[in-house]
Amino acid sequence: MVRKPSFRKGCEDGGTGGFCQRDTTEGAWFQRLGSAELTRAPPGHRYTAAVPSPSGPAGPRILVVEDAEAIRVAVETALGSAGFTVRALADGTNLEAELSRFRPDLIVLDVMLPGRDGFALLRVIRRRCRAGVVMLTARDGVEDRLRGLGDGADDYVVKPFVLAELVARVAAVLRRTGRTRPAVEVGDLVVDIEAGMALHGGTPVELTATEWKLLSYLAGHRDRVVSKTQILTAVWGYEDYDPNLVEVNVSTLRKKLEAHGPRVVHTVRGQGYVLRGGRP
Repeated sequence: MVRKPSFRKGCEDGGTGGFCQRDTTEGAWFQRLGSAELTRAPPGHRYTAAVPSPSGPAGPRILVVEDAEAIRVAVETALGSAGFTVRALADGTNLEAELSRFRPDLIVLDVMLPGRDGFALLRVIRRRCRAGVVMLTARDGVEDRLRGLGDGADDYVVKPFVLAELVARVAAVLRRTGRTRPAVEVGDLVVDIEAGMALHGGTPVELTATEWKLLSYLAGHRDRVVSKTQILTAVWGYEDYDPNLVEVNVSTLRKKLEAHGPRVVHTVRGQGYVLRGGRP
């Protein structure tokens, strides 16, 4: 279960109105979108993510290696909210095992880690897999960036950073490395997360960020029944919210989709919901 980090309102961000949190390990400030912004994108903005596999989890697999808990939890939450499947490590102790077990499509890798640092782990990653790598560092020196890129990193993000930018950079690397998923089609419904849109009967469907994440999760598990608890965990990050929250959002999503075509989100009594063409 993802735990919410604590937040302090206001920061030295030039008045952007975001939340900030102190990275006490490295003494860096970084801006985090407010908790509401993880489910409701700013006006004109959509998180860019790769499309979930029809037969797999709801999005490309992202491994986060970051020792500062506040940053690790915030990054994990932001990437999960963008539709990625995320796991996180506090250091590189179990990296090799996780590469084999989780098989990530991309790794968000901090440079300043206890034990083996990010540069040492990057060399391990490059020997073992072809996953994309986005490095995080509090160092903004050109030499450090050139070293990481020279050792095989695909991109570099300097702290402090805006989470929305990190999500966009992760998605961009996935596109460049060819690790995005094809659009999911269910009857007349097309869910294309890379393009950031859903079409039903050829008509674009306007969705809130929460409805978009809900639809993305269902699309990643199409033809399979998912419970309310699974949806709560995937979309909101918690299992202990009122299940009525799922019912209300599913109902709203259905209405928007059914304005342009037949029902594709079905209720399976006593079990949950399924995205499927025709009857459940």
